[in-house]
Amino acid sequence: MPLYYHETQLLIASPKTMGRPRFYCPGKIAAGEIIELPAGAAHHASRVLRLEQGDELTLFNGNGGEFQAVIVRIGKNGAAVVIEKYLDIERESPLAITLAQAVCVSEKMDWIVQKSVEMGVGRIQPLATKLSMVKLSGERAEKRMKHWQQVVTSACEQCGRNRIPQVLPLISLPVWLGAQLSECRKLSNSSGVPPDSYFMLSPTAKKGLRDFRESPAVTAITLLVGPEGGFTPEEEAAALVAGFIPLRLGERILRTESAALAAVAAMQALWGDY
Repeated sequence: MPLYYHETQLLIASPKTMGRPRFYCPGKIAAGEIIELPAGAAHHASRVLRLEQGDELTLFNGNGGEFQAVIVRIGKNGAAVVIEKYLDIERESPLAITLAQAVCVSEKMDWIVQKSVEMGVGRIQPLATKLSMVKLSGERAEKRMKHWQQVVTSACEQCGRNRIPQVLPLISLPVWLGAQLSECRKLSNSSGVPPDSYFMLSPTAKKGLRDFRESPAVTAITLLVGPEGGFTPEEEAAALVAGFIPLRLGERILRTESAALAAVAAMQALWGDY
């Protein structure tokens, strides 16, 4: 349990003193119904949070909005709740962000997926690049995709999002860039960006986000981020041909797990809800 320090006292927070726990519960949910929690959620509620009959919680099914519920049964064999009411609450950013992230080592990739969801990213596109330290294919790739989607769901439970961002199938950078050719938009002039914009992080880029702060409102962004070793010159050239705008984050070179999140935060501050 989380620990909180107050002067000389050590306080241990219990579920009853914290906000309502949130659980993802796919499928139809309606006020007045009694439903069973998914096995994973039931286990977490009983064994980790130590919730009891009568405790309140929040459910969401990924279709928008959330539901207030009360536990009517909980134990080794699962948990059931009664749905009290629906709340039409949305916490999505007005800026639709697709993060196209080159696959990196497990801990870093998990961190990027988790934190980007907390920051409001709407879709995550894993990419295989020449300098990626992790090579995934076949069954191993499928397992990682399922794992990342679980990381997304857990992040939504924690941060309050009621819609589940999608982790798109792993694809090679050249194939993905080829599919972007018909969608990317070029800069209309040297000082502005179109509503649907495509950026690529590059330490050799000449411009930073401050060069675009006077641009008209941007509503959708695809952000392309390389692996630990960066993109090859050929990959960067292909991204430029596809219409991506090279972008630099200051004078320092950031690690891939820092670069993606720093860029997303800055973009949210310029065009999103920060």
